[in-house]
Amino acid sequence: MKLSQTSLSQIEKAIKKAIAKYNTCGDEQTIVTDIHLQADQGSGELNIFDDDDEELGNATIEEWTAYEGQDFCKDIEHLLIMILNNLKDNGAFDNLAILKPYSFVLVDEDKETIAELLLMDDDTLLINDELLKGLDKELDDFLKNLLEK
Repeated sequence: MKLSQTSLSQIEKAIKKAIAKYNTCGDEQTIVTDIHLQADQGSGELNIFDDDDEELGNATIEEWTAYEGQDFCKDIEHLLIMILNNLKDNGAFDNLAILKPYSFVLVDEDKETIAELLLMDDDTLLINDELLKGLDKELDDFLKNLLEK
């Protein structure tokens, strides 16, 4: 899914608005398990909620209503992962008063998890298809070399 820079900026601003509630303003940290992102193709709405279903932010992405692809959820998932990782790399989540680990998750209209988009934890790494590419061959080569010696 290709979105205009304006739409990408709207999504990023909505996420930044949502996490602004958790900006460090003292030593007290909030316990949040997940930050839920809910995308609605029909209305173009992106709603962001906390664990208690309190709305943290929202945006209307007009381009979503005109989407004609096969799998809206899968395309949105990849798009949101990219945006969240860019925000993470730029330090947007560094000074939040949220105890780790917590996740950003994509949810459906019933608030059921569709996909985990980003896990914020100092010690845990999510394994995805990109990370696992070629792992079988590397393990086979390692075992072959080990047995030959």
